[in-house]
Amino acid sequence: MTASRILRGSLALVAVAACARGTTSSSIAPSPASAARSATGAQVVTAASVRSILSALADDSMQGRGTGTVGSERAARFIAGRMQDIGLVPAGDSGYFQRVPMALAQGRRGMSPTLLPSFDALDTIPAARRLHGVNVVGVLPGSDPALSNEVVLIDAHYDHLGIRTVGRDGKPLPAGSDTIYNGADDDGSGTTAVLEIARMMKAGAPPKRTIVFLTTTGEEVGLLGTRWYIEHPVRPLAQTVANMEIEMIGRPDSLAGGPGKAWLTGYERSTMGDMLAANGIPIVPDRRPDQHFFERSDNIAFARMGIPAHTLSSFNLHADYHQPSDDITKVDFDHMAGVINAAVRAVELLATGPKPEWHPGGRPEAPTRR
Repeated sequence: MTASRILRGSLALVAVAACARGTTSSSIAPSPASAARSATGAQVVTAASVRSILSALADDSMQGRGTGTVGSERAARFIAGRMQDIGLVPAGDSGYFQRVPMALAQGRRGMSPTLLPSFDALDTIPAARRLHGVNVVGVLPGSDPALSNEVVLIDAHYDHLGIRTVGRDGKPLPAGSDTIYNGADDDGSGTTAVLEIARMMKAGAPPKRTIVFLTTTGEEVGLLGTRWYIEHPVRPLAQTVANMEIEMIGRPDSLAGGPGKAWLTGYERSTMGDMLAANGIPIVPDRRPDQHFFERSDNIAFARMGIPAHTLSSFNLHADYHQPSDDITKVDFDHMAGVINAAVRAVELLATGPKPEWHPGGRPEAPTRR
């Protein structure tokens, strides 16, 4: 799952926080100047604010955001710039960037990125195989003296499949074929949600618990960024009381109730689902348990550690999954805005209400080490 262009330079290109605000494409829209308000006067996420972010992340200039590529670097700078605009506290080892050591390794499908145990280990890898990737992470500190040391983690992966010049059959694509896998739904939509939730939470009353907003790299090639974060959390995992991953909310799902509605993987496994239902938040159980979505995203790594962790989605099994056709022309921005507004309410609940707990038998077992 490697892209055609690999970033081999120093992470210094992305490590300076002041550079995080920049992008390289004139087609990328600026931050919305103000938020719309509901009939009650409360700020709400709008289709326009969602479009401004996702149009940038899924722009051709991002080159499909392949792990370890120039396009991934550009996306990381864009995300960090938004976090800075919002006013989140930088929480990486280089501003908003948490560096992730990676290298190219031979796999079943050719050379692909893999995680190494440390940055020192990179010195043993030939320079041509070294990669530099980053997670992008910002924090909204909690305000309650009794609860601020507890953490709610809201995350999404910003990587996708990059640029590919061969089809699934291994043969070169015909001349004129679209080779950029923009990943608008997967998971530009989830990354957009993380940023919009952060913006709304910062604009509202301070949360009681601390909220970590994390966008990870390398999900498509083995949860690389998440695995590194688990080994190097910016706040202790022992104090992380809940995790909501956001994955593929760009299109409505009729099984969730249509536009503006979403589902939560593993809804019945913990009291998080009960909390959503009790507060009238339009997030319902996953209607496709046979797809095993609970185990197919970053949340599973945290869940196996004992943290009540679920993924919010409205993926309707559309045929553009992992195809170049997953672009913004297929996105329903009104639907996305509705889902994100529901997610804001969910995050407010997680940050101020009771801690979610596993139901008996709901916590997944940790994988057995051999």
